Amino acid sequence: MRNELFQQAKSFVQQAVMVTNGFEEGDQEQAILRAKNAVSSAYANSTDAERQQLHQFQNQLDKLQ
Repeated sequence: MRNELFQQAKSFVQQAVMVTNGFEEGDQEQAILRAKNAVSSAYANSTDAERQQLHQFQNQLDKLQ
């Protein structure tokens, strides 16, 4: 079963990284905020392995600020 919220979080984190690194147009603060919200939303319905990845995503976002 595919966890849509997890996939969405992963996508938003990738987008935030791209915006921060200048590879994509957009507001960096908004991209990071959107990604953090998606990570938070995905956490409750995730497997242990997904939670581990979500934690890594959160660490990655923290480094972008």
